[in-house]
Amino acid sequence: MSNELPFEKPLAELRKKIDELKHFGAEKQIDFTDEISRLEQKYKELEQEIYSNLTAAQIMHLARHHARPTTLDYIPHIFTDFIELHGDRVFADDLAIVGGLAKLNGVPVTLVGHQRGKDTKDNIQRFFGSPHPEGFRKALRFMKQANKFGRPIITFIDTKGAYPGDTAEERGQSEAIARNLHEMAMFGVPIICVVIGEGGSGGALALGVGNRVLMLENSIYSVISPNGAASILWKDASKADQAAEAMKITAKHLLDFGVIEEIIPEPQGGAHRDVEKQASAIREAVWRQLQQLMLMSSAELIEDRYAKFRKIGAFTTAAAEPEAAIDN
Repeated sequence: MSNELPFEKPLAELRKKIDELKHFGAEKQIDFTDEISRLEQKYKELEQEIYSNLTAAQIMHLARHHARPTTLDYIPHIFTDFIELHGDRVFADDLAIVGGLAKLNGVPVTLVGHQRGKDTKDNIQRFFGSPHPEGFRKALRFMKQANKFGRPIITFIDTKGAYPGDTAEERGQSEAIARNLHEMAMFGVPIICVVIGEGGSGGALALGVGNRVLMLENSIYSVISPNGAASILWKDASKADQAAEAMKITAKHLLDFGVIEEIIPEPQGGAHRDVEKQASAIREAVWRQLQQLMLMSSAELIEDRYAKFRKIGAFTTAAAEPEAAIDN
């Protein structure tokens, strides 16, 4: 499967030309140093031009890139002593949610995150990262345990949304999401949420009630997926790119709106270009935020979390100008 997205094809074609010229020069023992240097410079300029002017639709495609790192990809680079836990102790173990105990710079934490599959078989097992109710109950079990023992909670958000099938509805999908929102709001431990890919709808928010919400530079976060919005607005899911542009779902938009607290930069071209570098940036941001939150008492953490979400969507009113007198 090709790693290039449509808007990246000019870069791929230029890189192919450079590689072919290098191969031809080595084969024929001809010095193309100057020409290769010129093309390499052109490549850098084109790369900078493309990635510094990404549209919301292009960012959406980067957030959904099949090679984009997942929760399990990041864990060994960010945390130590990770022990994965399983099951909701009610129905089953939902593989769309992973989590357990770990240490961040020596501090014990509880980690919970969505998990997409790496291939077709894995995606089917993990429902493409869309949890059933047992997935949310599994996450809540881990978080309740963290609250009981005073461990900070770190969540990684990466889902198109909760699983929309009848099996999920039969087992109480909406109730499971609502309970997570309610319980997370009242936990007396620091909660830091990181959107690492796509944060869609209630499936994302069920892990998103934190004191601090961070987003990777090329991730998206929205009340509904652009595909779903396009299906509703235009009865045509293929207009997802158009919906993405209108929905203001990028990290820059959400920082401006006060929905998130920080944007974590990505390597040029996306997180999949350098997983270790991306993981290092996530670790630095999470640790910095966690150090601040660990200074707060339980009551202060709850109030801080309440105030964060209470101010989202706040607006001010202004007195209307008096209407001009109308002459009869």
